[in-house]
Amino acid sequence: MIYPRSVVELDGTTFMLVRDAEGKHLSIRGDARGFEGKSGAEGLFLGPLSRANAAALRDRLSWLRPVPLGLQKSAGFGDRLGPATPGHLRATRAAGGIAPIVAQQSMRENVRTGRTPQQVMDDAMWGVFQEGWREPWGADADHLKTTEDIDLCAAAGYTFFTIDPGDHVDSEADLSPAGDTEWLQRRLEGLPWRDLGGDAAQLRARYLGRQFGVEGFVLELGAEALLRAAAKYGRAIAHTARMYRHLVTVMGSRPFELEVSVDETATPTTPEEHLFIASELARLGVRWVSLAPRYVGRFEKGVDYIGDLAEFASQLEKHAAIARVLGPYKLSIHSGSDKFTVYPFFAREAHELVHLKTAGTSYLEALRTIAGVDPALFRQILAFGRDCYERDRATYHVSGELSRVPAPESLADGQLAGFLDLFDARQVLHVTFGSALERFGREILAVLAAHEEAYYAALETHFARHLAPFAESAS
Repeated sequence: MIYPRSVVELDGTTFMLVRDAEGKHLSIRGDARGFEGKSGAEGLFLGPLSRANAAALRDRLSWLRPVPLGLQKSAGFGDRLGPATPGHLRATRAAGGIAPIVAQQSMRENVRTGRTPQQVMDDAMWGVFQEGWREPWGADADHLKTTEDIDLCAAAGYTFFTIDPGDHVDSEADLSPAGDTEWLQRRLEGLPWRDLGGDAAQLRARYLGRQFGVEGFVLELGAEALLRAAAKYGRAIAHTARMYRHLVTVMGSRPFELEVSVDETATPTTPEEHLFIASELARLGVRWVSLAPRYVGRFEKGVDYIGDLAEFASQLEKHAAIARVLGPYKLSIHSGSDKFTVYPFFAREAHELVHLKTAGTSYLEALRTIAGVDPALFRQILAFGRDCYERDRATYHVSGELSRVPAPESLADGQLAGFLDLFDARQVLHVTFGSALERFGREILAVLAAHEEAYYAALETHFARHLAPFAESAS
């Protein structure tokens, strides 16, 4: 079988992706120098989808290399399994006007899936090749916390680097009583001022007594608000600047772009704190293309937004204005999967300056596919997830309750796919993915390979709903 969209002729050589009973292969008619494999019948060269062949093919076909996407409206598609890229690209192609990031995985997810940044990159590239995607696409080294993480992802060819300084955000600054500034003052004095390029007096001079006009809004940081912002985010800003400087050195002349993420914290980022973060990063010479605040309300994994939509809309309007005036840069929506009620607000307020980031929802669509074609395997995964949930939820902000998840034996086969529409069930299956892949990974991949078109169709349908509000904002 030949994947027709993969077929490309260049300088007298034809490249294509083919599949037989043993799996997928790279097929070449013509100049196959530099590739691993062997020549077969009728002069066709057949090679594995190996790391070496991925590198060699990128050298021949330049559009198989990720590139920075700049301020173009974009969507990131995390893929915890590896084969989802064709489905992601079909949804992107149908929506129009949105640039895809199809290699996207955090270091935490790499550990849980047993994959490396290079494997994530190569799996996405083979999907780009299979689908015949010739437009620009990106590769996101997601939620990087250390310089060692940067080194690994830079070596693998990533072009978009998401710095996550969440471990350095002091959310306790929001918990000290109003008017009691002594604790905050001690926190301020303990900040890494050498890395922040100044001292507390200079910080006060930059903000106190000043009003910042941001389109139709006037923002200001009073003495206590400034103390809280600096105590809460000062170390995170210093860490981000250190990571950025290391990234600049590692990348050298290679183009790249940066995202700053402070979303995985206990308390929201106020518009005034957003202004403070962006102003301080810019002062330190950091350049970024998108920023993910911790929005008000709850952006839990795999389910819709939880919170007061009116309050969310009011704050988002200010966040979007800050991003335009202090950048421009994109607002990034982390844990963005399935947040259908807030997408229209982002499309309205951020316009083109938006980046949607999704991940685990593609794994859930894989399980939906499995529920339809192999109910017995799905039941095993569900039962196993129920056993692992209380342990695995510890590193996630989720509120799903195991008591509200039906036991697999209580459902008929025809009900299983609909199980993926239940709030609590989605979270149980979402956060136990690492345990499930360790136990059932080979079986899951085998079923998806045997029913790949069903999986692509599920992904295309699911992401059409994600992308539609943003595609509409472009028209």
